[in-house]
Amino acid sequence: MICIVQARMSSKRLPGKTLLKLKGKSILERVVNNLSLSKKIKKIIIATSSRKSDKKIVNFCKENIILYTTGPLNNVALRFARTLKKFPCKLFMRISADSPLINYKIIDKMINLSQNKKFDIFTNTFPRSFPKGFSVEIINTGTFKKYYNSFNKLQKEHITSYFYKKFNNFKIINFKSKKNLSNINYSIDTKKDYFNISRLI
Repeated sequence: MICIVQARMSSKRLPGKTLLKLKGKSILERVVNNLSLSKKIKKIIIATSSRKSDKKIVNFCKENIILYTTGPLNNVALRFARTLKKFPCKLFMRISADSPLINYKIIDKMINLSQNKKFDIFTNTFPRSFPKGFSVEIINTGTFKKYYNSFNKLQKEHITSYFYKKFNNFKIINFKSKKNLSNINYSIDTKKDYFNISRLI
């Protein structure tokens, strides 16, 4: 399984959050470290933009010998398409760089359960029962490539929203938590989130 992490520095609510430090390690570093604990992920690829503002992410990847690709800032779908062309695969995992506590055990469990199943998306977010920041989506590459040119502006930024909106047309399998924890937030979108996660760590 290849894992594509979408990352950028130009967050409107918390600019530069991707490389903000959490107890000595950047948010992106914590994401990569947690993903590296997975026994099922073979490649971790950071998909960032080619904008000057994201040069720091590119430098981070180079310094830490992490695979990366660059592409349009707001057209994340095209960024992913280019990444998939460079790293061909039947399925890929999408993770957001604002999830420093991403849980590798959930990832490995989902990869195991997804084997020998036919689906367009295997997800724990539709509907959500895991905390925000534990989001994992395994996407069929063929399905993504077939439809990404049909995405509207918003869907190009949030690449699975097209499929969730038209869920009746696709085979979407949900991985559900035994307990509904969807009210918990472990992702970082705002300064408040950043301080909350800092205290938690």
